[in-house]
Amino acid sequence: MRSFNNLVLNEWLKMSKKRSFFIPYAIIAAVAAVLAWVLKRWAGDMVESAFDYTAMMSSTSGFGQFTAMLAVIFTAGLVSGEHGHGTIKFLLIRGQSRGKVLASKYVTALLFALTLIVWMNVVSFASGAVLFGTEHSAGAWRDILIASGSSLVYSIVFMTLGFMMGVLTRSTGAAMGVGMAAIMLSGITIPKNFYKYVLFPNADLSIYSHGGHPPIEGMTLPFSIVIIAVYIVLFLGASFVTFKKRDIA
Repeated sequence: MRSFNNLVLNEWLKMSKKRSFFIPYAIIAAVAAVLAWVLKRWAGDMVESAFDYTAMMSSTSGFGQFTAMLAVIFTAGLVSGEHGHGTIKFLLIRGQSRGKVLASKYVTALLFALTLIVWMNVVSFASGAVLFGTEHSAGAWRDILIASGSSLVYSIVFMTLGFMMGVLTRSTGAAMGVGMAAIMLSGITIPKNFYKYVLFPNADLSIYSHGGHPPIEGMTLPFSIVIIAVYIVLFLGASFVTFKKRDIA
């Protein structure tokens, strides 16, 4: 376990040393502050407190979808980048199994997505507290947790898809492009029974919050969770099988 933690730490350090690492955090902070000011200036009483503003920003219908895009963009090259720079050989000659190396990269991607969501909540709440105050009604914390949890699951789904494409194609551009396209397609719903088994209409669990109705008859929260789990297992299965069998000589 210690060696695996060291692999994850190594991956995180490699990612954090890139000049572009702090860009998504800076973008989120800037958007949270500017949008709060715009809403305060022109939207009247649309937002009543920092809690409302944080829940709104964290939701997939707010800034959560953009956060998923940032997660896809900055994790798409975790595997393909190693192939592109020719450093994958050095990574695999350190006595660690290929499965453990790939798992450490995936865990690093998950941690990155989690930090983006946490950071978005922190800066949104701070901006909201300054401009809207911190008075809140019962259930305010629950709304933030639901919005944040839904956005995290949403980010993980499409980040895992991009991660798989990076392994299969060894192309950062392809991984990024497929992940971004999938996020945009997730907003399209085909009102046919077969479509409820497709990943896209199930990726956003926030549709079930506050008594919301799913877009296709027969979809429920447990159903969507199972569909998401099946697709993620398939994505990771394809990634690990391919990565273990690929000739890197």
